[in-house]
Amino acid sequence: MLNKEFSVKTPKEIATDLEELGTQEIISYLETSTKTIAQQVFFEFSPHVIVDIFPAITDDLFKKIFTKSDTHKAARVLSRLDRSRVEKRLVVLPRVTSREINDFLSYNENTAGFLMETNLLTGFKEDTVDNILSQLRKLGDRRILTVYVIDDDDKLIGRVPVNYIAIATPEQQLEELMYQAPSVQAMATREEVVNAIQTHALLQIPVVDIHSHLLGIIRNDTVLSASREELSGDLQTLFGAGKEEHALSKASFAVKKRLPWLQINLVTAFLASMVVGFFEDTIAKITILAIFLPVVAGQSGNTGSQALAVTIRGLALKEIRIGQWVRVAKKELLVGLVNGIAVAITTGIVVFFWANSLGIAVVIGISMILSMVIAGLAGAVIPIGLKAIGQDPATSSSIILTTVTDICGFLSFLGLAAALSSALGIV
Repeated sequence: MLNKEFSVKTPKEIATDLEELGTQEIISYLETSTKTIAQQVFFEFSPHVIVDIFPAITDDLFKKIFTKSDTHKAARVLSRLDRSRVEKRLVVLPRVTSREINDFLSYNENTAGFLMETNLLTGFKEDTVDNILSQLRKLGDRRILTVYVIDDDDKLIGRVPVNYIAIATPEQQLEELMYQAPSVQAMATREEVVNAIQTHALLQIPVVDIHSHLLGIIRNDTVLSASREELSGDLQTLFGAGKEEHALSKASFAVKKRLPWLQINLVTAFLASMVVGFFEDTIAKITILAIFLPVVAGQSGNTGSQALAVTIRGLALKEIRIGQWVRVAKKELLVGLVNGIAVAITTGIVVFFWANSLGIAVVIGISMILSMVIAGLAGAVIPIGLKAIGQDPATSSSIILTTVTDICGFLSFLGLAAALSSALGIV
């Protein structure tokens, strides 16, 4: 019956109407609706309604709503719920979907996302004071000091203190009462949270993601606790007692952290040297090739490092997820191709006048394009691949990337020189 009544309404209108009903009626509607409609309506519910109905959602309904949904949006919704309950439910989802949602939900202990809590009250700018007061009474939480105003996409657009609502007329809308809401990003450090609280003289501050979607709030008592931990962390750093190396860490600790990676880097350097060794005869015949080897390797290395830095930052700030690797790879391939062509033209001109050889200029130009395209692709794919298998991309990406760029750079340049030497009259 409900499905027939709501058949001509938008998901937002359906969600608004359902919020006036009880939990069982809402669950019944979602269970009997198609997968698409259930997903669209569920994500239109107000946060407090989702909190209320979540315990009544069965595993089958949970799977119906969250399978093949926007994992970023799903994580925003689930971040407002009890983490232990969410983790138990995620196991019913496909492995990739579950991992992506978990990735969005996981924050380092030194970030605002880790410190935030999700017990907050939100409203839309067209909501009336009377409606907000009803929600406040229903929640019954005296710690709620501010109502945060969001748009249809859950983006934070303003705030209204509860005392403003208390003295407003019932028919007034939040839009008339709201003003700017300072916020911090979920990946902000504890120190940045403390500074933001002090700068704006707030008792609590909202936490948003990179696209300004509201995720939660950090209260003043949590901030005080964070300040104490920040100070103790600074003290530990002073004596080199942290988990990672600091300026005053012991030499033995520094050696322990650095030496393994230096040894790995040495192995990769020998691999690159082996590639050069394969073309020893070619270099012996065309000795000027040795002069230009660092040029090719250097440009491909820089190209890969640029792509690597952007991708790791995107993963850290949760701008991208593992499932978007194809899109990221395509972008870096295109960037590598365009930059490669531009650099190849410049390089070819310089080499032509330097070596007085059109053949070598053509070879290094083609090699530059190939190596920069491969380097850009590697810089994008390597950190995402490491993330997909549960490794920290910031730890070992650069070592793998250096190996790829050096080998591909040397192989493309020397390989082309060996293959085309006769055709281009290099020898």
